[in-house]
Amino acid sequence: MEITRTFDILENLRQNFQKDDIFARKSNGQWHKVSIEQYIEKSHLVAYGLLALGYGPDTKVISICTNRPEWNFVDMGANLAHMVHVPVYPTLSHDDFVHIFTNSDAQVIFVGTQALYNKISPIAAEIERDIKVLLMDDSEELFCISKLYALGEENREKFAPVVEKNKESISKDECCSIIYTSGTTGVPKGVMLSHNNLMFNAKGHAARQTLTSKNKMVSFLPLCHVYERSMNYEYQMLGIGTYYAESLATIAADMKSCHTDGFCAVPRVLEMMYGKLESAGKQLKGIKRIIYSLAWTFANNYGATGSRAWTETRRAFYDKLVYRKWRENLGGNEMLIVSGGSSIQAKIIRTFNAAKLYIFEGYGMTEASPVIAVNSPADKINVIGTVGFPLPGAELSFAEDGEILTRGPHVMLGYYKNPEATAEIIDKDGWLHTGDVGCLVDGKYLKITDRKKEIFKLSAGKYVAPQVIETLLKESPYIDQAFVVGENQKFASAIIVPNVSKLKSYAKSRYISIKKDTPILENTFISRLLHSEVNKVNGKLAAHEQVKRPHFVLDDWTTENGCLSQTLKLKRKTLQTKYADVISEIYKADEK
Repeated sequence: MEITRTFDILENLRQNFQKDDIFARKSNGQWHKVSIEQYIEKSHLVAYGLLALGYGPDTKVISICTNRPEWNFVDMGANLAHMVHVPVYPTLSHDDFVHIFTNSDAQVIFVGTQALYNKISPIAAEIERDIKVLLMDDSEELFCISKLYALGEENREKFAPVVEKNKESISKDECCSIIYTSGTTGVPKGVMLSHNNLMFNAKGHAARQTLTSKNKMVSFLPLCHVYERSMNYEYQMLGIGTYYAESLATIAADMKSCHTDGFCAVPRVLEMMYGKLESAGKQLKGIKRIIYSLAWTFANNYGATGSRAWTETRRAFYDKLVYRKWRENLGGNEMLIVSGGSSIQAKIIRTFNAAKLYIFEGYGMTEASPVIAVNSPADKINVIGTVGFPLPGAELSFAEDGEILTRGPHVMLGYYKNPEATAEIIDKDGWLHTGDVGCLVDGKYLKITDRKKEIFKLSAGKYVAPQVIETLLKESPYIDQAFVVGENQKFASAIIVPNVSKLKSYAKSRYISIKKDTPILENTFISRLLHSEVNKVNGKLAAHEQVKRPHFVLDDWTTENGCLSQTLKLKRKTLQTKYADVISEIYKADEK
């Protein structure tokens, strides 16, 4: 059947698949499965329940929770009731919650847990509008989703005809969701997406998928972000089971226990996995350590050089000794991994690919529903250093300054209540201006070079693209994070967070004494090492791009402290403010 509205997925599942685990959620160490029939039934009960509460068409329904099957029941139920789903991160600040609750005109908020209920209810009470807060977990005292199901069941006869009429009359071009951009700067804007925006996009990347209804994927990136959401739609279209991890801390164990066939990630997650694999080899001794080191070096360069036959022979050898054990710790299967959100180091892709944990990089943005381009497992296309080629029907072009433009059914309806901002990003010809700069490799594969808004000019007039330099710096095992600065200055510099555990291992292996009372960055040998790592990167850069006077800090950059966005990108305004004194000191000598 043709899928053009979100809830068409339900009928497609009913007609084409039989499955007792279209979803599963890990809690208290156990997987709790949801069948296709249960998914369809509970989605309809949510719709009937919302209608029974008196809410009508275009009601804005917010969800705030970690990944769980109920998120999908609310998503489908709201749309079946002709309402608009507004998924929101649970970790936002008080002011962001107030802004979204106010701006969205929300009348209903579903929250996952009692703790979230206690956090959100007082904020909702601040809004000059009645907002009903419902709990997803069961509760005797509070109105919860199980009570909404019961209300829906009581009113099935009354509202089932309404929902069936909605299925016939709702246009694919109507707004079905508003997603507030997490962004790295400014107040969140509400991106209005239509049914067709989301379904066109999901169908486009589903066509590049090789997994089938026999497979399962683990989900841990937030469903309130359109990237993970779109992938979840893809899985449902193909009948793939989606297993929601218990927490970020249990991802590896959850993958192992459900024998997953893949997952979606952002580069930061894959960087951490890569780091753990690297560290594992250093715990070994003797011949095992030597073999691991050889396998590690080979994996880091897999596919870069050498004849294919000899490369695959060596890969098979190392697979028996090393890579197979990596997979066993993650469930035992070969995997398909999609990476997006920002650029990922080539050595990480090569290493995972060598171990048959295949990473395919893609690119998009919330305003494009979200995928614009992606490498394709189905076509056996995985061009490292690029994000693949555009989805069918998604046009691609470039402005004179290299900015990537896209046009097609994936482009949003606009920003909610903000026509001025909409006009700034979508031109009169329908082209969405992404704010990213890129080019085509071999005339067809898209390569992202930087964020247009993040590129800055030195005082001499030369341009610097910070993301490129930051990615190169993070290739060093001794550098965890980097923030390149220098707008309107004579040279580029960087605030760098070292990888302390790697520095300690380095010191131990060379019998360098680190006194307990002395910060590690004050050690002469460690300082030399870090500066040499920066100099290695400088050797790959043009003279004006080279990092001078780098400053090293022992800080954590997280979403909690506001240094990273919800998708783990640098929040440059926050970092600029946080390190204003440091940056001033870096350039002070030039002011004299």
